[in-house]
Amino acid sequence: MKRLLAAFLTALLALAPLAARADDTEAQIGRQVYDQLKSQGKIVSDSPYYSTLDPIAHRIAEIADPQYQYPFHFILVKDKQPNAFAVPGGNVYVTLPLMTFVKNREELAGVLCHETSHDIHHDVMHRINVDRNLSIGASLLGAILHVNQLGATAINLAANLQDLHFSRGVEQNADHLGAYTCSKAGYNPWGMVWLMERFQTIDRNSAPEFLSDHPSDRARIDALQQEFSDDPAIFSRWSSSISRAHPL
Repeated sequence: MKRLLAAFLTALLALAPLAARADDTEAQIGRQVYDQLKSQGKIVSDSPYYSTLDPIAHRIAEIADPQYQYPFHFILVKDKQPNAFAVPGGNVYVTLPLMTFVKNREELAGVLCHETSHDIHHDVMHRINVDRNLSIGASLLGAILHVNQLGATAINLAANLQDLHFSRGVEQNADHLGAYTCSKAGYNPWGMVWLMERFQTIDRNSAPEFLSDHPSDRARIDALQQEFSDDPAIFSRWSSSISRAHPL
């Protein structure tokens, strides 16, 4: 994620001035990030992988869109590492290597459902607000550079988020909503568990970068399994056996 995150942070540095309304801010962040990725030649507009991605993304968007003020769009991007990340404004970026890293539709759907949850929960915007409230130097830097408070916050955020990752609690919340999104979209949410269990078998010294950005520890797996057990009305119809998965 770090290479693509650099574009995200570069975009955040350019966010002054922004409208005061949060929804306007999210839309502007989304446009800035897309424009930055496009200028770097990372946006993939034509790929055979879209024939795999689009049908899954469409069904997920039907469930996720009503929960967020902007429609979701799922966009392939170039990078060396398998990764996916959501940007405020509704764009979910999926790297080409991720399309070969996941082994079945359920795993891919799980990644996409998890990422839409971050936008629905406004996780990046909350991180910006926390940074704005706690930062000591943002206001001073903003005054020096003649940017507004949010612009200063973005600058300070960029300095602190070179390795962007959310807390375990935030990730578990995204897993929780993502599981329901997958189930309602008609995808087995056990795909999230299968993918995280596979993460645990990978040598962390050589693991893809996004494994550190989205920590896949036993606690998250246990939380998902408990969730499936606690709500049989939603989850009992889904098999926990990966042998029932649908290959891409």
